[in-house]
Amino acid sequence: MKKAKYIKFLIVILFYFSSIATYGQTTEPDDPGGDPVGEDPLGGGAPISSGTFLLLSLGAAYGSKKFISQKK
Repeated sequence: MKKAKYIKFLIVILFYFSSIATYGQTTEPDDPGGDPVGEDPLGGGAPISSGTFLLLSLGAAYGSKKFISQKK
């Protein structure tokens, strides 16, 4: 039983650190030249934190459901 929990914990940690490591790995864009006024920011203005918030909230909901069902 302890071994299964340990393996699950290691898998969660592995996914956590692998997702953190992939956030900032983009290639440098070529210099477009011209006037940068009025153009979209690099990345198209996509929010990075909303995906993290969604993942954490779903994980918290799942964990609380498992905790409550374990008490019954």
